[in-house]
Amino acid sequence: MWVKLSNAILKNRVLLIVLFVAITIFMGWQAKNIKLSYSGAKILPLTDSVFVKYNAFKKQFGEDGSIVVIGVKSEKIFQKDTYNKWAQLSNDLRKLNGIKGVLSIGKFFELQKDTTNQKFTVKPLPGKVLATDAEMDSLKSKLNQLPFYKGLLYNTESNATLMAVTFDQKILNSAARNPILKEIEGKALAFGKSEGIDVHLSGLPYIRTATSKLVSNEFILFLGLSILVSALILVIFFRSFSAVFYPILVVIMGVVWSIGTLVLFGYEITILTGLIPPLIVIIGIPNSILLLNKYHNELKKHGDKDKAWQVTVERISVTTLIANITAAIGFGVLYFTGSELLMQFGSVAALNVMFTWLMSLCLIPAIFSYLPAPKNKTNGVHEPNFLDRLLIKTDTLVQHKSTTIYIVTIILTVISIIGVYRINVNGYVVDDLPKSSKILTDLKFFEKNFEGILPLEISVDTKRKNGVLSISTLNKIDKMEEMISAYPEFSRSISLNTGLKYATQVFYNSDTSFYRLPTDFEKNFILIYAANSGKGNGNMLTNFVDKQKQTARISFQMADIGSKRLDEVLEELKPKIDSILSPKRFNVTLTGSSIIFAKGTDYLLEHLFESIGLAIVLISLLRLAQFKSLGIMFISLLPNIVPLVITAGLMGFFGIPLKPSTILIFTIAFGLASDQTIYFLTRYQQELNLTNYSVSKVITDTITETGVSMTHIALILFFGFGIFTASTFGGTVILGFLLSITLIVALVFNLTLLPALMLWLDKNKKRKKISEAEVAKNLENLDDH
Repeated sequence: MWVKLSNAILKNRVLLIVLFVAITIFMGWQAKNIKLSYSGAKILPLTDSVFVKYNAFKKQFGEDGSIVVIGVKSEKIFQKDTYNKWAQLSNDLRKLNGIKGVLSIGKFFELQKDTTNQKFTVKPLPGKVLATDAEMDSLKSKLNQLPFYKGLLYNTESNATLMAVTFDQKILNSAARNPILKEIEGKALAFGKSEGIDVHLSGLPYIRTATSKLVSNEFILFLGLSILVSALILVIFFRSFSAVFYPILVVIMGVVWSIGTLVLFGYEITILTGLIPPLIVIIGIPNSILLLNKYHNELKKHGDKDKAWQVTVERISVTTLIANITAAIGFGVLYFTGSELLMQFGSVAALNVMFTWLMSLCLIPAIFSYLPAPKNKTNGVHEPNFLDRLLIKTDTLVQHKSTTIYIVTIILTVISIIGVYRINVNGYVVDDLPKSSKILTDLKFFEKNFEGILPLEISVDTKRKNGVLSISTLNKIDKMEEMISAYPEFSRSISLNTGLKYATQVFYNSDTSFYRLPTDFEKNFILIYAANSGKGNGNMLTNFVDKQKQTARISFQMADIGSKRLDEVLEELKPKIDSILSPKRFNVTLTGSSIIFAKGTDYLLEHLFESIGLAIVLISLLRLAQFKSLGIMFISLLPNIVPLVITAGLMGFFGIPLKPSTILIFTIAFGLASDQTIYFLTRYQQELNLTNYSVSKVITDTITETGVSMTHIALILFFGFGIFTASTFGGTVILGFLLSITLIVALVFNLTLLPALMLWLDKNKKRKKISEAEVAKNLENLDDH
């Protein structure tokens, strides 16, 4: 089969080059349509019950994360001139296309009672530019008489105030919001500069846009760094322009294919899919190195370029195929998590790992067969270098101190398992950003002064038409709102109740002592007034009750407390809510972007073990098919699993939490670490089957010869993944660092534990005797990697 493949590639070189170039042009044409994702990460499957409830809520009441907040903290805000500028900023932002509404102390409304028409009217405040300090004092006094706004727009204790800017939902999750956000930011910062006040911006649209911008910048950064690192490694290995330029050209074609695949599948650039192009470069370069190494070694034997490439393709194909399949499995199993975020990343990465392997296998021989053969290096005596001496010592350790290897492995595993139990499963909405990030410091400002800006939504289904308007129901909902607001993690609520309290106060001529829910007798009058008040802010029934008046909406803002604490709080709230609103009479659903994120973190952890288990099963079956030995299949798992346990232990000891960005480490590392095992076992089995050498001798040859290529490839991956430590996102930094460390640890175990186990497994193995002439011939044909 491999002989036919080799002949087919070399006979159809021109056709293959034209074909791959044509497909690359097509993929490049598609790639120009790639878009950044501006919506939240879709971690939960569409069929997950929590996600289903969230989508049902949005369909009923609209998007929950549509507000950008601008905050300031200064006593100057109630000085006439500063206040007028704040009010002007509110008006300017309201005029922007795509902005649905603005609410601030510079642009708020006062309900007034129209007894003639039995309705509430809305009076915008301030109605004009304040001309005197007396007008400013009067307006401030008016604001203090409206408890509805206390804690919502201003904090009397800290002199902090915020402006809530609501986006039109039609452009909320599209690139169209970018210029609008830029205008909002520019106008807000201009206000701050003119008044000498620090301005803080936050809200999910702002956070997601700023994050998308960082993803876009890092997409270019990592792609450039991956190409640069790969080029430097190729220069070190081959010191030839062609041996650097063409392999880089091939992986760049692989990058174009990967971006084109994203577009063809309808996917966008997210914090994960943005990592695929540099991953393709890092994982694709070893294919070219193996091919060129074998090609150069073949040339040294006979100097025949065509024969050298024929033998190279024939011998390297199977090894690189299996190695790339195992790498693809590490990515591909993420598809079966059901998480859209991981499904997109896993499927595109897996497919393009194989596409890039196929391109390397076809294009590198095709291109280099037209180039002049490199000058053969001298065949003088090879002086052992540091790596050679290290591998000799490694072989001595394996041959004579295998017990030490087992003991050290067990000790490290036990210690690591202790660390595993210390792993903290926790994810924050913005925890991947550096502590010094303006986004993070601004978020902390709102958490300190307004209990946060992340949405928590509650819907209360009364199970009957007009059930929300029952006074007993309203009182129960009010009791629930007060109970939740008492938690320091949550802000005060906004709901039908807060609107009715405001309306009751207005009904009694704005007497603050009447800021309460109406009595059963008062309710009918107030609801008549409310129903006659029209749409928008004037009708509190519009935004917080469904058309059937069966389901009520209660909105809170909350701090970014992390998925772990949020799970604890939700667990505490459930029985308390049930004691107030009996599940027999009410369906109470807690939802919102915050809960979706927390449940997504939990979901990923739950499916982490499933994906790793699936990867182990698939790679084990692949090894069984290749080596046809259950013993090898089971033994070869240990050098790949132990490094994962050690990595998990390090995460526990160093306080690195399991979260969406770090969970990926394990399946990817397992797939790539398995490549090293494949390289070792392939060479070991070949020499074992083709020579009369003892098992001990074969182990020595494999360690000292194949160990060189294994080390080189591990170093390529180490420095390749090391580029991710330059990321702005903490999770990406940890991903790159731990992957690099895991692959080096896996190399150590594949060169120590694996050969020690193979020595134990095969020490009494009986083999068919081969003539010396056949041994010499077989040795000449053995792969040189």
